[in-house]
Amino acid sequence: MPKEIIIGSRDSELAMWQSSWVAEALRQIQPEQNIRIRGMKTKGDHILEVALAKIGDKGLFTKELETALLNGTIDLAVHSMKDLPTGLPDGLVIGAVCRREQPGDVLISRTGVDLDHLRPGALVGTSSLRRRAQLLHYRPDLQMVDIRGNLNTRLRKLKELELDAIVLAYAGIKRLDCTDLITQHIPSEICLPAVGQGSLGIELRAGNDSIGSLVARLDHRPSRIAIEAERALMKRLEGGCQAPVGALAQVENDTLRLTGLVAELDGAKILRRNVTGPAADAAGLGNRLAEILLAAGAADIMRRARREYGVND
Repeated sequence: MPKEIIIGSRDSELAMWQSSWVAEALRQIQPEQNIRIRGMKTKGDHILEVALAKIGDKGLFTKELETALLNGTIDLAVHSMKDLPTGLPDGLVIGAVCRREQPGDVLISRTGVDLDHLRPGALVGTSSLRRRAQLLHYRPDLQMVDIRGNLNTRLRKLKELELDAIVLAYAGIKRLDCTDLITQHIPSEICLPAVGQGSLGIELRAGNDSIGSLVARLDHRPSRIAIEAERALMKRLEGGCQAPVGALAQVENDTLRLTGLVAELDGAKILRRNVTGPAADAAGLGNRLAEILLAAGAADIMRRARREYGVND
């Protein structure tokens, strides 16, 4: 074991909280270990005035961290699993998938009303094509506004742009202790979460057995299985993390139920299907659901999304 373990992290408030949580969990296992966090900016952190889907999303929030891992500048990288591409660079592995926080989305509205009671034509802020499509499917009258930035930035834009509401992931709100701002937990029947949403992944160099065995202590098997199924679905659909794809895997004992969807950007059409099977076949179930969606026309929807909004493969 090295004298010091360096954890790489995006330097946003939420990312640093997540990396600090991982550092403290590792210290609880091995109190004598010196651990330091190195904050870094990624491409996605630098470009804030352009919709994510228009700037390409492969490694948008991870590439710089992975480069630092490969050149030995850092020993671990902590990612939100929803940001991590389904294909990892050669030489890197996911050493642990931490226990997943509740993966759904929440609504924060200026007047304290829920989704059903927002005024006709309400302005709703989100940077996610997945959220946009599903919310428009539920409420076609809504006017969706692209907003990006950290939690404080989005809350400021809620007021500055005179939006009626914004939609965010519950996990980030919970981790930053801002749950008092939540107006509504949006049901997954209305808005299925992003692949991997709510879970943290710890990436490290393959073959780093001493650090790998320590990190493995933070792995949460049900969360890893669920995320494996969702990521297999996404990989087979050839969608990036900004594509209009939602998924939610739930593990109960040895059984996994996976629900997935692909949506037209305007919400006019949504393909939503589910499969159930043995948890030991998580990747197989993800692939099977992808094939079901593709047979129903998902490939055409994905092509239109890439053409209409610049979503990259």
